[in-house]
This record gives sequence, structure tokens and C-alpha cells, in this order.
Amino acid sequence: MNTTATPSVWKQPAQVWAVAFACVVAFMGIGLVDPILPAIAESLQASPVETELLFTSYLLVTGLAMLVTSWISSRIGAKATLLIGLALIVAFALLCALSGSVDAVIGFRAGWGLGNALFISTALATIVGAASGGSSAAIILYEAALGLGIAIGPLLGGLLGEMSWRGPFFGVVALMAIAFVAVLVLLRGPAEKRTPVPFSAPFTALRRPALAILAVAALFYNIGFFVLLAFSPFPLGFGALGIGFTFFGWGVALAITSVWVAPLVMRRMPRTRIIVTVLPLLAVDLVAAGFLAGDPAALVVCIIIGGLLLGIMNTVLTEAVMEATDLPRSVASSSYSAVRFLGGAMAPPLAALLWHSFNVTVPYLFAAASVLIAALTVFLGRRALAHIDSHGAVPAAEDAQAILVGDAA
Repeated sequence: MNTTATPSVWKQPAQVWAVAFACVVAFMGIGLVDPILPAIAESLQASPVETELLFTSYLLVTGLAMLVTSWISSRIGAKATLLIGLALIVAFALLCALSGSVDAVIGFRAGWGLGNALFISTALATIVGAASGGSSAAIILYEAALGLGIAIGPLLGGLLGEMSWRGPFFGVVALMAIAFVAVLVLLRGPAEKRTPVPFSAPFTALRRPALAILAVAALFYNIGFFVLLAFSPFPLGFGALGIGFTFFGWGVALAITSVWVAPLVMRRMPRTRIIVTVLPLLAVDLVAAGFLAGDPAALVVCIIIGGLLLGIMNTVLTEAVMEATDLPRSVASSSYSAVRFLGGAMAPPLAALLWHSFNVTVPYLFAAASVLIAALTVFLGRRALAHIDSHGAVPAAEDAQAILVGDAA
């Protein structure tokens, strides 16, 4: 059995590699602008609050679009949805690169978020359908693409950002244009069987108590996530390359615990217990980051430790959502992710505002308090969540699709 496992994973049709490459680039977009935030603020004469809106517009539109992507793709097909998403990312990344004001970049990042939502909500379902070796091979490929993208994004942003803050945006344009051509040419196959998803499905899903509890917890958790990711470049005080290497380490840490550590922990502990254990640890790390923010080396350590904890939380929360209801998992994940993205959208400008109004410690204390609220939400709702602690088998294809949407946040 072991002798055939490796070929089944890595010997894939060209169309699978085309979509996997596009996944890497799409996930690079999460941390790509991180290293250039101070440079954008300086070059475009923008305040930190205005600069942080680059995350807000992107995440807010991505989250809201998640509510309708399944409705769209179930009607026009996966390939058309992928190509539209890629085309929007190319167009709006180019407009970002050519912009002359921070307001324009904020607006174009919103369009980028729409393209990202269309692409990431469809990509893994496509890989699952086309991969040789079954859906388990597709999951491995996706996790590899996710980890690669999250780690490389800040590093590439830092390298290109050393030349100009426009560099990372031009880099995305080039890479996504290659991905568009690859998907257009290589993604072939029999006509898809389409089962239209009702427009109201993601909205009605939030009426389920277990899913609503997890969504609210994820909203507050994501505040902590994006304060650490989007605000930290300012107190670090590094250049674009230094910030890029810092968050490269963060991304590697997150990928390691998400792919390898979280599954090991879930085999030994109930999901709700993991959540109410890891979230307070994350709060402690954020408090430490707040009080040590004046020491760049100490703050880097806190960021890396945060990446380790965030990787566990991302996977465990997503697995919990999969078990929360008997709804199609793609619908449940879309609903959950839409609410979760709201936390990510509001966190960066709020953190910058708190920094401006008080001091550098307060944003991290705000993030720690939000993370503790997330833990308290899960603790108080543990009766409604009791069934997610069972270790029943999850269909691999549905597992992959839910992880795709959940980890995208």
C-alpha cells in the first residue's frame, strides 16, 4: 500500500496542477500586502487606519460574496466560476498596482476580494473531481497549496516590496495571468452535473444553533487573527523584507500545525476542549505581544507562536463546522465563513485606531479580549456543540471542500 501512495498523490493530470498552482497564488494574496503596509502609508500619505482598510475591503467583500458563490457556481459551472474569479483578481490587482491614492487601492482590493471568493469556493471541488488517487490525494495537494501560499505570500511581498510597494501587485498579476491561461487550456472534462443551490441556503443555515455558535466564536477569533497579521507590521518597524521574513515564519508555523499537529490533537481530545484550551493560550500570546511590542525581536517570537496556535484553531474550527449540522458542508462552511470574515474585516482598522488613540499595547489587549469572548461563546454553547466531539467519519470530498472555504479565512 505504501508503495502506491506517493504516485497517487504526486502523479496528477495537468489540469489538477493548473488549479493547484492557482490555489497557491490565491492564498499568497492573504499575506502579500502585509510587508508593504508601512510603505503604502508613506508613499500614498495615508494614515495607518486608512492603510488597514486594504484588509477590510478585501475581507468584507470576500465574506459577503461567499454567501452567493455556491449559487453562482451551481448554475454556470466550476470552470466558468474559476475563470471569472481569476480574471477579476488579475484585473483588480493590476488596478491596485497602477493606483495613485490609498482610496483607489482600497476600492480595487474589494474587487480582488470578489474574485478571490469565486475562485477559492470552487477550486478544491474541481481538484477533488479531477485528481487521480481519490479525494484523499486531492486533500493532500490542497493542504500543500494552502501552506505554500500562506508562507510564500509575505516573503514575496517583502522581496518585491523592497523595490516598490507596487511590486507585489504586479507579481500577482503575472502569476494569476499564468494561472488563468493554464486553467483555460488544461481544465477539460465531461460536462458537469449541476444541482442548483437555492439562493437562501447559506442564510437559513445560520438558524441552526450549533452553526450560529461556531460562527459567532469565529468572528471574535478572527479579530485576534487579523490584529496579529495585519497590525503587527507597524510596531515591528522593519522594512518590507524584514516584515516579509517575519510573516514567512508565521505562515510556515501556521501551515505545520494546521496540516500535521491539529489532526494529531483531534485524535486525542474532543474538539470543544481543544478550542477552549487553545484560545486562552492565544490570548496569553496576544497579551505578551502587546507588552513586548517595543522589542521587535520579542514581537517576532510572539508572532511565530501565534502562527502555531492559529494553525491548530483554523483546522479544528473548520472540522467542528463540518460536524455542526446535517446541511451540505459547502453551504454550512460558506455561511460560517461569511460571518467569520466580518471579524477579519473590522479588526485591522480598529487596531490602528486604538493604537492612535492610546498606545501600541491596547490593540493586542483588544485582540486578546476578543479571543477570550470566542472561547467563552464555545464554552457556554457546549451543550449545543456536544455532537461535534464525536469522531465519526467525514466523507473526504466534503471534508476537503469545507476545509477549503474555512481555511481561506
